[in-house]
Amino acid sequence: MSKELIQAITEMREGDALKITEELLDAGGDPLAILDACREAMDVIGGRFERGKVFIPELILAGEVLTQISAIIKPRMAQEATAKKRGKIVMGTVEGDIHDIAKDIVVFMLDINGFDVTDLGVDVSPAKFVKAAQETGATVVGLSGFLTLAYDPMKATVEALKAAGLDDVKVMIGGGQVDEQIREYTGADAYGRDAMAAVTLANKWIGG
Repeated sequence: MSKELIQAITEMREGDALKITEELLDAGGDPLAILDACREAMDVIGGRFERGKVFIPELILAGEVLTQISAIIKPRMAQEATAKKRGKIVMGTVEGDIHDIAKDIVVFMLDINGFDVTDLGVDVSPAKFVKAAQETGATVVGLSGFLTLAYDPMKATVEALKAAGLDDVKVMIGGGQVDEQIREYTGADAYGRDAMAAVTLANKWIGG
């Protein structure tokens, strides 16, 4: 069924994608597996975008479909809010990138795991990340980027945080084709392949 879901999303069949999501959940499917299928679908669409096979309207449409899927999944995963948040994290999609679904899933997972997350949205400049980290006192900053053009803004943001004296702030990056090589290029502390990897990193760095 997850393959059917990936196909429905990549073919922009919104109704089918939502129906398959409901059927998977009703059958006791793992919400995290569904989110992972969504990530796989967005990887496919992102590859097509970078090859000029699809364009911004298709990216936006796919993002809207995944937002609706998230809205279906979220109540199923809801748990009692942690009375005391465990640490502050700033998240955002870097400058020049308008992709938000992967970032939204990470924000959601961090939130239900008890972290106090400030979501800066998309197309966020290095200066905005620095300001948010300073104002919130966040000890972790997460940079999301779906397209390869996001790598330089990620690097610029890491440099801006260090230039502002925020050397103790840990930076995680993720999205698209981010890997260890990109982590080294940007100067980030770690990269996460998916939302659970981000939670694991946050637990490691903040603990509690």
